[in-house]
Amino acid sequence: MGKNAHGIRLALYCIERMNIQMRIIKTKTYEEMSAIAAGIIGGQVLLKPNCVLGLATGSSPIGTYKDLVKSYEDGVLDFSEVRTVNLDEYCGLDGTNPNSYRYFMNDNLFDHVNIDKANTHVPNGHADDLEEEAVRYESFIQSLGGIDLQLLGIGHMDISALTSRRITSRRQCTPYS
Repeated sequence: MGKNAHGIRLALYCIERMNIQMRIIKTKTYEEMSAIAAGIIGGQVLLKPNCVLGLATGSSPIGTYKDLVKSYEDGVLDFSEVRTVNLDEYCGLDGTNPNSYRYFMNDNLFDHVNIDKANTHVPNGHADDLEEEAVRYESFIQSLGGIDLQLLGIGHMDISALTSRRITSRRQCTPYS
């Protein structure tokens, strides 16, 4: 078992207890994984144009985002009604900082498709009360009707990888360093 095995087992246990169905698809290459993930997300957008997508940052989803941009450029996908929520954000960084997750999402996806930026949501890394921000963000997600499809990166599969430097659901954080 790899170093992420414990985190993956914990994540799968939590998913099973919440009656959430997760399908694991094994691929031989990163490109194949990215294309399949983009196809699943694209299918969700086609089936429900106003869907709520939960998105992740990091190196894992970059190929998926490139494939989604290509599908948009080819006229296959329309993101105009899609709403997104991101998993987390570094504290103390605003969206113009290249290290922020907002910047990452803009740079890798949002700036390249026809999504309304008002429909893209990242936790507020500048909130005075981070616990209150986590509760507010969870409530906001529920007000959208929940998340229709959640994309996770490899690091997000390891629950222990969600460090205390980021705002996540029910977590506090310390400033980005």
